[in-house]
Amino acid sequence: MLEKLELVVQRYEELNTLMADPEVATNPDLVREYAQEQAEIADLVQKYRQYQANESELNKTRTLLKGEESEEMLNLVQEEIERLEGQREALLDELKMMLSPKDPRDERNVIMEIRAGAGGDEAGLFAADLYRMYSRYAENHGWSTELLSFNETGIGGFKEIIFAVKGPYSRLKYESGVHRVQRVPITESSGRIHTSTATVAVLPEVDEVEVKIDPDDLRIDVYGSSGPGGQHMQKSATAVRITHLPTGTVATCQSQRSQFQNRARALAILRARLYEQEEQKQHEQLDERRRSQVGTGERAEKIRTYNFPQNRVTDHRIGLTSHRLEEILDGDLDEFIEELATTDQAEKLRRAGLNSR
Repeated sequence: MLEKLELVVQRYEELNTLMADPEVATNPDLVREYAQEQAEIADLVQKYRQYQANESELNKTRTLLKGEESEEMLNLVQEEIERLEGQREALLDELKMMLSPKDPRDERNVIMEIRAGAGGDEAGLFAADLYRMYSRYAENHGWSTELLSFNETGIGGFKEIIFAVKGPYSRLKYESGVHRVQRVPITESSGRIHTSTATVAVLPEVDEVEVKIDPDDLRIDVYGSSGPGGQHMQKSATAVRITHLPTGTVATCQSQRSQFQNRARALAILRARLYEQEEQKQHEQLDERRRSQVGTGERAEKIRTYNFPQNRVTDHRIGLTSHRLEEILDGDLDEFIEELATTDQAEKLRRAGLNSR
């Protein structure tokens, strides 16, 4: 790892030299390119220099132990060594994190799709619970949400609900998969516990330049919306359904009063789904040993169970259990998301060969 860091520092210094070159200074495109590259590694170089300064101070402090006879001074020096060693470990951990591969999609906004799975009406009610959970989680972090499309069950549940979150993909991407609930349904008179499921898909928003869609490949239908707006929306066809003919992928939006706005949002959903399909194909081509349950977005069976009788939530990917079911369903998800992110980061470090010091 330290050898990699030395190469980064060399490149940083090389960029300094290049940008001081009069020929480069008269070329705005080159200046912009070099400046951007340098900015991308500046924090890493600064952190590595902190590490080097710590190493230098640590080595100097260790030499003080030699020839020192005062027990009081020896104790003081040893305490300083322990402090510096702790600082060294922390700096190494930070450097590992900064060197590890990053997902370029992490800072993008998110489109989330929740669908009722097995369990009939109860699955639809659970889908509504998950929608509320993620809405509250977004609210707790100051992120806005926008309802895009939904299909209600009639008793307060959803067969499907799609919404956008103006929050980073890095915090929500681990939620993709099958969620399971175990509880006594409100419609169950005998008090038996039922198991139901709902699927969650978390898609990063994608720019038009990343997924080019041929207009000739699209079939666009408009129809009366059942969303917010009541009779006004029913009188005019504002909801939009877009079908991508080559793949059969369908995206709808009915949340806006304007057909133009609904069309734009449906296209955004379609782009995200097509991008995800391409990502899935690439993942399937990877060596099975390199694929991880955390971080790939794979919809593995039963990633998390919400057990009401035991007040328990268990994430099966990381073996984490919490007996705070009510708080979690009220949006307090950070305990799980942070542990999933840490596990994912450790796996990336292992793959990058940065575990050893």
